[in-house]
Amino acid sequence: MKYKSVSTAVLFLLLSFTNIANAAEKPNIVFLFADDQNTLSVGCYGNDEVQTPNMDKLARDGIVFDRHYNTTSICMASRANVFTGMYEYKTGTNFTHGDMKPEVWQKSYPVLMRGAGYLTAFAGKFGIVVEGKGLCEEDFDIWGGGPGQTDYETANNRSMAKYAEKYPHSTLSYGAFGQDAIREAVKQNKPLCLSISFKAPHKPATPDPQFNHIYAGKKFTKPANFGREAGEHFSLQSKQGRQYPRFTEWNYDTQYDAEMAKYFQQVYAIDVAVGMIRDELETQGIADNTVVIYTSDNGYICGAHGYGSKVLPMEESSRVPLMIYDPRRAVSGKQLRSSALTGNIDFAPTILELAGLPIPGNMDGVSLLPLLENPNADVRQQLAFMNLYGPEPTRSLTVLTKNLKYTYWWFANSKMKPTEELFHLTRDPMEMTNLANHPEAAPMLESMRKTYDEELTKWKEQAVPYNDYQRYGTLFDRTIPWDQKDLK
Repeated sequence: MKYKSVSTAVLFLLLSFTNIANAAEKPNIVFLFADDQNTLSVGCYGNDEVQTPNMDKLARDGIVFDRHYNTTSICMASRANVFTGMYEYKTGTNFTHGDMKPEVWQKSYPVLMRGAGYLTAFAGKFGIVVEGKGLCEEDFDIWGGGPGQTDYETANNRSMAKYAEKYPHSTLSYGAFGQDAIREAVKQNKPLCLSISFKAPHKPATPDPQFNHIYAGKKFTKPANFGREAGEHFSLQSKQGRQYPRFTEWNYDTQYDAEMAKYFQQVYAIDVAVGMIRDELETQGIADNTVVIYTSDNGYICGAHGYGSKVLPMEESSRVPLMIYDPRRAVSGKQLRSSALTGNIDFAPTILELAGLPIPGNMDGVSLLPLLENPNADVRQQLAFMNLYGPEPTRSLTVLTKNLKYTYWWFANSKMKPTEELFHLTRDPMEMTNLANHPEAAPMLESMRKTYDEELTKWKEQAVPYNDYQRYGTLFDRTIPWDQKDLK
């Protein structure tokens, strides 16, 4: 019995040391999330007129993703996608539809990471509400989040007010929050899962005045697809929402330089905050075991095709920056890029796999870790993009493949009929030619119709039975005549 007790004690100690070692090997994960940032605003995406030194350094250190999309391009729904790894029709969450159910939230990455022993910290725009739980503050170890859109004045964000004196503008306050969370994780000797959702560069444009000099008097080159003439081939349906009038309402047509200076200045402040966080990782000695992910909740249309804002499936709205740096990977520091098709539903699976956790079967996304080993690989053949916000005519389903984008605009009335859009993004990245009516593109069109039907079938089979998602399985069906669809 004595030898058995000793053996049991030794085994217990070995298991304890193993657990400690495994905990030490778990990487820290920093997820940084801008609001309304497009690829035009980042130097590493080809714009040499902007200053984003820290984002560009992150790109050089890690991998830049050139075909990364938000599967819904609106704040609330996109954040639900990110938290849960699911398409909107499965999260059941968006403006004018409804809040998230608690059983959906329980499978979100913050909840699962905390359950696995991570110190979880969140700051910024939470973006969703969970029924019976509100903002879910109790599900995080360190909380700096806020309701609704939050505020650019740090003092007006209750959970961030302690930073207001030194950082009166909220953007840098989130950098300071990140630094504190890093220090606390080191103090507690726990792996860190830090998620920060910046308010910037969301309108109304409110740049931090300390950076006024960065773009003072600057002139900017307009993109080749700028202006109304570049949008004449777009569907009438896409012109029925607020995006079309905002081209003039937000002065892109007459004051482009001034508007873009404010937009880029807000992004510059985020860049400074990114530097604050990465510097603290170095100071605390944990940079070599910390994965940094930087992206945005949706893109932004700043006059492209004569539109403004987001929501619509065009590239400026749906495609966003994504840089991932995992210092443990052999590809790090080699300035590599990936053209793989990726989406915001992939973040939850990626974060979970980084932590060594199983990926729940309900998630639609896939882990991006294979791309961190081989940026030339692919993780999927197709991806869905959807809009269920705003006027009915603008609501639609889009499908993407490596080269093509297809949208079926289902709505019709006396002024418009159902319309198809097909763009070859490899040959036509500015979306200047709709191939849907070009005879030579007929094989591509037929292929994308089948891809669309596959994604719609998933919608019909998997959409939640609440918050008005079921009926779009019929409304978006391109095989059902318009007069047989019921808008109610």
